[in-house]
Amino acid sequence: MKILLIKDVKGLGKTGEIHEVKDGYGQNFLIAKGKAKHATNDVINKFKAEQKKKAEIEALEMAERKQLANTLNNTTLKIIKKVGANGSLFGAITKEEISEGLQNSHHITLDKKNIELKNPMKSTGIYEIEVKLGYGISGILKVDVIGE
Repeated sequence: MKILLIKDVKGLGKTGEIHEVKDGYGQNFLIAKGKAKHATNDVINKFKAEQKKKAEIEALEMAERKQLANTLNNTTLKIIKKVGANGSLFGAITKEEISEGLQNSHHITLDKKNIELKNPMKSTGIYEIEVKLGYGISGILKVDVIGE
């Protein structure tokens, strides 16, 4: 029986490969568990079309994220916070404040989970923050903390 693997199967092969297996193993285990389909021309062509569509969508997402990274590299976010007598902030700047500030002032929607704060921002000045966008793409955002 010829089967097309839909999921990786240990000891048999990876997704997208076509294998010849015994009828009982193919029908009762692989197809029943949803790990494979009977390899007909229709099934193979559908699988190839789906893979091609996924690759196109992934390429579009990567292009959008690269563009967002370029936008972030050229963006400086200004955050105004209260400052104490010694010149330090009352509290630190959080990822959530950065995300909201980008949304309000630059109309850039960014999840706070993507923002990497290596050191807490507890004083005024300009900070460079790495923003991870997925697919190995990241941008550097400049945050200018101004005291009031």
